[in-house]
Order: sequence, then C-alpha cells, then structure tokens
Amino acid sequence: MDDHGAGATYAGSGVDRPAVATALSALLASVRYRAPPRHGRAIAAPGHYAGLIRIGRETVAITTDTVGTKVRLAETLGRWEEVGEDVVGVNVNDLAAVGARTAGLVDTILCPRPDPEAFRAVGRGIDRGLRAARCALLGGETAVVPSIVTGIDLGATAIGFFPRGRTPVTGARIRPGDVLLGIPASGIHANGFTLVRQLIEEHSVDLARPRPGALRPLGEELLTPTRIYTEVADALADRAETHGFAHLSGGGVRNLTRLHAGVAFVLDRWPAPPPIFGFLQELGAISDEEMFQTFNMGIGFVLVTATHQLAETRRRLARAGAPDAVPIGRVERGHGVTVPDRGLAYRGYS
Repeated sequence: MDDHGAGATYAGSGVDRPAVATALSALLASVRYRAPPRHGRAIAAPGHYAGLIRIGRETVAITTDTVGTKVRLAETLGRWEEVGEDVVGVNVNDLAAVGARTAGLVDTILCPRPDPEAFRAVGRGIDRGLRAARCALLGGETAVVPSIVTGIDLGATAIGFFPRGRTPVTGARIRPGDVLLGIPASGIHANGFTLVRQLIEEHSVDLARPRPGALRPLGEELLTPTRIYTEVADALADRAETHGFAHLSGGGVRNLTRLHAGVAFVLDRWPAPPPIFGFLQELGAISDEEMFQTFNMGIGFVLVTATHQLAETRRRLARAGAPDAVPIGRVERGHGVTVPDRGLAYRGYS
C-alpha cells in the first residue's frame, strides 16, 4: 500500500478533528461542578475509553458512543442488523479497554418516524452483540424528532464493573520493553464512514458488486459488524503482566497515546492491512498518514504485555477466542506512536 501523497482526507469529508478537539475543550472548560463524595468519587482517567467512578467499595465504568454515519450506509442498503450489532460493539469494546466486565447497556434511537421493520432488524443485531459481550439490555430511549434528523441515528451507553480484586487497566504500568499484541478487526468496524461514503458517492461505486478480488458485494463487506473483544480483555485483565488495552476505533493507531503519554509505541511489525483498506486508499488517493489515523488498518484491539510473559499471554488469548493475535510492535522510551515502515509519526491522539 503506497503513500499517494495528497488525496482524500477525513477533514475534507466534513470531520475536522482539530475543530472537534477545540469544541470539546470549550465544553469541558465550562463544566466545573464536582459532586460531593457521598455521590461517589470520580477516578481520574483523562482521555481514556470509559469514565470511572468509585461508589462505596465498587468501581464502575461507563462509556457512550454511536455508530456514526455507518447508519447512512445501512439505510442505503436497507440492512440494519449489522449496525445493531455495532452499537453494542463500539461501547463494550471501550469498557474492555479499561479492563471492565460488561454489565448492561441502554440504547438510544433518534428517527424522523418509527419504522417497525428497521427497528426489528436493529433489535436482532443488538441481540447478537449482547450475546457476544454477555451484556444485558437495561432499557433505552426512542425519540421521534423529524425536525432534527432525516434518518435513524443509533447510539448507546454501556456500564461495566471490576470483579473483586481487579483494578482498572489504565496503562499506568506500561514501560519500555513491553510488547504490543494486536487482535485483528473484522473489517472497518464503525469508524471513518463519512469519508468512505464520500468516496463511494464521488466515484459512483456500485455497492451491489464486489470490489476487485472480493467475493462479497462491497456494501455487505463494508457493513461487517464490529468485532467484540470483551472476552479477550476479561481473560487477561487480572494478570500482572497485562499493562494496557487499546481499542483502535476513531483515531486509528493514535489511540495508543491515550494509555501512557510518557512512552513511545513503535509499531514495527504491523501486518499487511486487509484488501478493503487498500481499495479505499487507491480510490481516494489517500496518504498512509491519513489511513492510519482514520481507520483501524486491520487491528481492532491491542494488548500491552510484559515481554517475559509473551508466550503465556498468547496462550491465554487463544483460549479466550483470539488465536489470531500477533505481535505488532514494542514500547520504547520517548513519546507518541510511530509506524517505521511507513515513515509515520503521531505525537498524540487529537
């Protein structure tokens, strides 16, 4: 996959990351209230995947996310089950990234009008995701708001807990010499679809036909649901040699910097990305820099482990459902994330 130089970008499709970061900073600067201790004690984990709060003797993890504009592709194709599964995956994977065990999820649907068939299909997908994550559906909210949305918008909030004796896995124990193990993604998951859809529209790509070298229609391939990593994380979270987890969602490999700002993550063994990423890169003449900061590039979840326990960690991963985990790099002194083979260096997440 070559670096094509200037080409399509996420910002050019309408998602300006620096602008989002600026707006978010403005929001957070305005929220100054701190709840009294009797309402729980928030645990500082700035920039992490889930919010953490201590209530009595228990620590709870909470996260929220949406499927984003992948729902527009689902609407175009009239297929809703996959994004139903996605809305579970994008949330429970963030719980897994702090080592929390899944407990429950509430969904949110915004729509211009209720569509029983679409809702039924979304429900089937949610059911599949909940089964994979061993997570309960606790309820949800459906808002019919035709003056706000023109199609279905799908999100959720998930809650997790830490079994007795387990502490949150925040990445604080990461140190130079650790090994990075990558667990493959099932596809693009649910990130970067504003850019994907722009490329499809601009180049009049037929979603009903397979891309070159593929067997499935492109639309079906793009809708492949997010792989769920909760069992993998649960199997390793109590191990002393497990120093960090990362869910490679929006932001690509830059997500690793959320674990520890005082080390460098060197991705010098990154496997060849699946062909779908090469197809998109070629279609939009997208640079390697943009690809690795927008998409997961074939790795959906990363585990940071002590070198001396690498073999045992891989055995446990295999038993937990990830026999396909592979070494993708190491931790060194320094800062940021580098992909040496591509000549890429990222200083931070935003």
